[in-house]
Amino acid sequence: MRPVAVDAMLPYLTERYANPSGSHRFAREARRAVDEARDQIAEILGVAPGEVVFTSCGTESDNTVLVNAPGRVVCPAAEHHAVLHPVEAHPDGVVVGTDATGQVDLDRLSDACTPDTAVVSVMAVNNEVGTITDLAAVAAVVRERAPGALLHTDAVQAACWLDLREVAPLVDAMSFSGHKFGGPKGCGVLTVREGVAVPPLISGGGQERERRSGTHNVAGIVAFAAALAETDATRAAERERLTGLRDRLVDGISAQLDGVHETVPRDRKVAGSAHLCFEGIENEALLFLLDQADVCASAASACASGAMEPSHVLAAMGVDRSLAGGALRLSLGSTTTSADVDRAVDVVVDGVAHLRRTAP
Repeated sequence: MRPVAVDAMLPYLTERYANPSGSHRFAREARRAVDEARDQIAEILGVAPGEVVFTSCGTESDNTVLVNAPGRVVCPAAEHHAVLHPVEAHPDGVVVGTDATGQVDLDRLSDACTPDTAVVSVMAVNNEVGTITDLAAVAAVVRERAPGALLHTDAVQAACWLDLREVAPLVDAMSFSGHKFGGPKGCGVLTVREGVAVPPLISGGGQERERRSGTHNVAGIVAFAAALAETDATRAAERERLTGLRDRLVDGISAQLDGVHETVPRDRKVAGSAHLCFEGIENEALLFLLDQADVCASAASACASGAMEPSHVLAAMGVDRSLAGGALRLSLGSTTTSADVDRAVDVVVDGVAHLRRTAP
């Protein structure tokens, strides 16, 4: 977590622990904190304060839009499972293909959109390989082919890299999760454009204008706002800094090893994503060696309960299964340093070389 988020959070874990749904003055203070955070978040996301709905995470935000949708729901095959699984389980769910970078195939999307389509969900930035979606092109297809549909984007991976004020006008709903930009885990946001009806996933106390019942996580909400504000203020500089570090990381590994495939061209992806596939290795063995050397990485999504399964994203992109088995996902962020990159290059090169030498 960013230090500013921790500092914002602490008072609401201790002396300001009142429930904002109460009526006494301590509750009113807590409610004021939630309202001020809502205003700050809304400005950064490019929406009105009344369009911000606080949730527990990005997965809940995604599910809220999709699970009870009263008509066809559509998404690409490379979506996060928080979108893909609800679409697959929906009575009229349609999953469409992608191109070799993980970008949705617009022709297939057009074919899938019908007049009775209720929701189309296309992520802003792919969580696994970092591909940036051309949401303007997606919006043009959806508005033409399914003008009554709600267009949603899972923007959980976007906050560090994209100006969300430019994303918001293109869509009707966006999902976010605080821990992706230095806020707390367990606090999310769903934005819903005014006038768009989304059936609530959770009912009960009527919080969030009856769009998401449940006691507010005040500490998480104020920390979410603080982390998002710092992310927004430093985004341009961090994007430039991390582009240089990402290029140094990938180039350093590729210069010392043969059979290294960069999954998505750098001009099509965000600066914090270094996704590589190595010929002739099993990524489970590589991850073990990296972990032993204190380099933390993953093979696919970090949200799949640690499961080591073939990547559905790489399958959607048409990556050969044998090559996908050697996939490595390295992520860079606000805490990443040059020393971290140098260390990662050494450890990855040594690990891959060792596995190739000792392979049967």
